[in-house]
Amino acid sequence: MFVYRIVKLKKRTADLSGTGAFLAGGRWNNEGTYALYTSENPSLAFLEVLVHTDLTELPPQLFIITIRIDDDAKFLEIADADLPKNWRMPENIALKEKGDKILKENKFIGIKCRSAVLPAEYNYILNPLYPDFHKHVKVVKVEPLDVDTRMMK
Repeated sequence: MFVYRIVKLKKRTADLSGTGAFLAGGRWNNEGTYALYTSENPSLAFLEVLVHTDLTELPPQLFIITIRIDDDAKFLEIADADLPKNWRMPENIALKEKGDKILKENKFIGIKCRSAVLPAEYNYILNPLYPDFHKHVKVVKVEPLDVDTRMMK
C-alpha cells in the first residue's frame, strides 16, 4: 500500500519520526504522543496541508513523499460508529485521547480514519514507535510539488 505526505522543508522528506505531532499534537493525538499523518492519495495530503496553512505563508517549495507500507502491516480502521461526537471539530479531546490510547498500545502500525477535511476519503495515522516500524514503512519517492499559482489567489 502507498500513502502520501506533504512537507514544507526538504530536510523533512526522510523524517518518519512523528516528532512534529509529538511536539504540537494533531487531530488524533495530544502533545507527547508520536504520530505520522499521511493520506491515501496526494490530493488529500495537499488539502490537509491547506487547511492548516495560510496561503500567504505557503513556502515557495513543497515536497510530496510517497511512502510504501507492507501489505501485511496491521491498521485499526475506525468505524463511523466509533467516532466521538463532533469528531470533525478541531481540538476534539475525545478523539485525541482515543488516538493516544491506540498509538500507545502499539498493537497496530497505525490508524485508518476518515479525513475531517473530506470524509469520503481516508488518512492513515502511522505509529513510528510500532515494533519494526522501519521494516514495514519506507519512503520510496520524494518529489517537489509544483503548486498551481491559482491556489495563491
